[in-house]
Amino acid sequence: MTDHNLPTDGDDERNDELEHRDPALARGPEEPIPNPGLPEHEPRPTDIDEAMERRAELQVAAMFILAALLSVGFCVAYFAIDRDAIVAGTSASNLALGMTLGLALLLIGVGAIQWAKKLMTDHEIIEYRHSGASSDEDREETLTAFRQGAEESGIARRPLIRNSLIASVGLLGLPAVVALADLGPLPGDSPAKTVWRPGIRLVQDVDGRPIRPQDVQFGQLINAEPGIFFEQEIGGEVIEPEYEGVALNNAKAKAAVIVVRMRPDDINPAEGREDWGVDGILCFSKICTHVGCPISLWEQQTQQLLCPCHQSTYDLADNGRVLFGPAARAVPQLPIEVDQYGYLVAKDAFQEPVGPSYWERG
Repeated sequence: MTDHNLPTDGDDERNDELEHRDPALARGPEEPIPNPGLPEHEPRPTDIDEAMERRAELQVAAMFILAALLSVGFCVAYFAIDRDAIVAGTSASNLALGMTLGLALLLIGVGAIQWAKKLMTDHEIIEYRHSGASSDEDREETLTAFRQGAEESGIARRPLIRNSLIASVGLLGLPAVVALADLGPLPGDSPAKTVWRPGIRLVQDVDGRPIRPQDVQFGQLINAEPGIFFEQEIGGEVIEPEYEGVALNNAKAKAAVIVVRMRPDDINPAEGREDWGVDGILCFSKICTHVGCPISLWEQQTQQLLCPCHQSTYDLADNGRVLFGPAARAVPQLPIEVDQYGYLVAKDAFQEPVGPSYWERG
């Protein structure tokens, strides 16, 4: 396509000067340059050979059909491949999803390019540049050009390409719908309930070492997790982890806690919570009740916990009460005690749902 930047009617003085220097430079829209230097047009093989035209049409349609099949393959791989499966040192699920979706997009793009290069009408056009708003005549010309383009593309007389393209693009929406499941927890998989239950040890979140009361210093904060995520030795018996893979990551995200120690005289437990701590040691959920950010910014002197995302501030000496910020409810507290081996364990599960607040949650 050749595009000429032609002078407008408002450039009369410049036109006169150009015409004085070279009459060809001052041509207006009515007199386009007759030959801007384009080589003589040569027909494509598909323009003169019906067999090659048919073969090109089948190639384009095959790309679109294969793209549609790959989109279906994405959905199958999403549900059929184990998230923990490893192939060539990488996630088999991620590899399959990336290959199927990537190839589907690639084939649609390559097919469209081949369609345009080999089968659509091949000729040069000239387009003038206009200033200001388009006139009614120009708008009508645009619509006419659109209709002409649709006719020249052959989409109406090439049903094989048209239908295969519609199928490939339509089925391409399936991966997007299927992948919505990764945007958040599915129904019944919310963080309202955690794996904490009576007797589960509190362990360091890095190495899984059980925590004893004497390990926690006054003013200290320890990031902890349930001991069932790690191999443990209890009473001379080695206990294997109860979770692994995706289930382990999901359970960890819900059950993360912090362990703090303060002076017992500074603690003001609510009714029924008098025995939820051990000699000034308290345990709280690590998930902010605003939007679920991890919180562990601990102010030793004031016993306040600060969320780094939106500055919600909790008073851990007063049952995790909200002092400041957008959080709507106190951070949940986990009742703890000491087991027969001298380690901190959960006395019970959380008595209220952990995680962010929303309209369904009180």
